[in-house]
Amino acid sequence: MPTLPDAFLAAIAHGFPADFASKDADDLRTYGRDWTRVFDAAPSLIVFPRTTDEVSRLLALANQHRVAVVPSGGRTGLAAGAVACRGEVVLSLSRMRHMAPVDVSGGTVRVQAGAITEVVHQHAGEHDMTWPVDFASKGSSQVGGNIATNAGGVKVIRYGLTRQWVLGLEVVLADGRVLELGGALEKNNTGIDLRQLFIGSEGILGVITEATLKLTRNPGKLDVLLFAVDDLAGVLRLFREVRRAPLVPMAYEFFTDVCLRRVLRHRTLRAPFAAPSSHYVLLEVERGDKLDDWSASLFERELVRDGVLAQSPQEAADLWSLREGISESLSATGMPHKNDISLPVAALEAFTSRLDAVFQARYPGWEIAVFGHVGDGNLHINVMKPDAMDKAAFLAHAKEADRDMFALVAEHHGSISAEHGIGLLKKAALPYTRTADEIAIMRAMKAVLDPNGILNPGKIFD
Repeated sequence: MPTLPDAFLAAIAHGFPADFASKDADDLRTYGRDWTRVFDAAPSLIVFPRTTDEVSRLLALANQHRVAVVPSGGRTGLAAGAVACRGEVVLSLSRMRHMAPVDVSGGTVRVQAGAITEVVHQHAGEHDMTWPVDFASKGSSQVGGNIATNAGGVKVIRYGLTRQWVLGLEVVLADGRVLELGGALEKNNTGIDLRQLFIGSEGILGVITEATLKLTRNPGKLDVLLFAVDDLAGVLRLFREVRRAPLVPMAYEFFTDVCLRRVLRHRTLRAPFAAPSSHYVLLEVERGDKLDDWSASLFERELVRDGVLAQSPQEAADLWSLREGISESLSATGMPHKNDISLPVAALEAFTSRLDAVFQARYPGWEIAVFGHVGDGNLHINVMKPDAMDKAAFLAHAKEADRDMFALVAEHHGSISAEHGIGLLKKAALPYTRTADEIAIMRAMKAVLDPNGILNPGKIFD
């Protein structure tokens, strides 16, 4: 493991506030990892800037001394994109949480990168507006991390990905230069949009320190429904009905009985129906006068086995907890090997029918928890480690099985990472989704913007 140069440490001690850096064992352990538990955290130092100027000076110093830096947000990622396992310096944005007043007429708000997603929602909500990037980890995820990974979430079917809701960025390059990209302009057709280069780049090209976010009006009153269906084909049939229905869908989520059992085991929640089913669909729609007639017709046409419409905000929250509590519950009750794939929606049925054969061949009798967003073609596939199997043997077996699944993903023109990025975890699988020419161009961009390779080294590609 590399040792930090004495001159670098001396410059940190003399040029920054006394609480800027930490070698505390708890800090190293906490800030050196994300939600991925495959790699052990082993950073050398954690730094906590409060301003873009401090980030700029820190990166210039790191670049001068060839010190590797891992940008860190809320650390809710699942691809090891924020893991420091090779003695790197972790640059935590957690103290950069300032939010400017909402510009109501322009429908924007300027925030620092460490602002918590849910707090941004609350800040905009004071003006009946929202930044419509939403997912289960919104209470701890940070805006900078959301942008750096182009986060998806549960409302993509209605609002799209994070990049649709970012007007401007302030980015610090590896050598300390600061770029101001886009500002609060809705229209800015002046050559290559460099802002988009940094959105989804996982911190390998620059560190996002501030962002101007695009806001929208809060939706009207929402209805939340949960349906039980027979199988994944039933989930897809119901989705086609939702697309044709006189409704405005905000979210269309599904999960299997395996997921539900794990959630009920981990959380104090009631089973939604008296009789279990193999698959469940959570639907959120803007309230309309056609909902009752439409949902009744689902039973008449035997498209669903059971269903419930939340009658209060608390009931709606409880139904959402069944879906949003899945990732936490799987990790709390076992060891999942996670995959986050996406397919064209039109290819989902053909893909999933062949995926069963992969599961049966590779994981006979194993517990597999599947959930996802469906409306945007995103499936989360979690293979649970058998209790009696050694961790190393399990991971080795899971990686072998991944190759079969990723080949199937490529055959159906999908992606091996829908919304979690590549990080350390998915590097070997990148060629299933990106061509050699694409990867070469990405490497060339990295070489231009970070020629010394100090920013999040080893992530996406070596």
